Amino acid sequence: MGLFRIVAFLEGFSWITLLFFAVPMKYIWNVELYVQKIGMAHGALFIVYIVLAFFLQLKINWSRNHLLIILIGSIVPFGFLYVDKKCLKNKT
Repeated sequence: MGLFRIVAFLEGFSWITLLFFAVPMKYIWNVELYVQKIGMAHGALFIVYIVLAFFLQLKINWSRNHLLIILIGSIVPFGFLYVDKKCLKNKT
């Protein structure tokens, strides 16, 4: 669970960085480098997040609703904070 929480935070911060830093850099100042680098890191972290979520569902026997909330939390900006507080914290 500890690894999943770390990956969740990294994935969430990469998503926020991509949305609020890299994309404006690309479309306002025409600097595409940040979207390429941060986007690739975010994509890799997103895949690891999803794989770990399904693995933990099997290992810990999460309900489908619990898994669905965790998966939606990876898409919504700042959703990783809600997921950590409501779904992951104190559930070792």
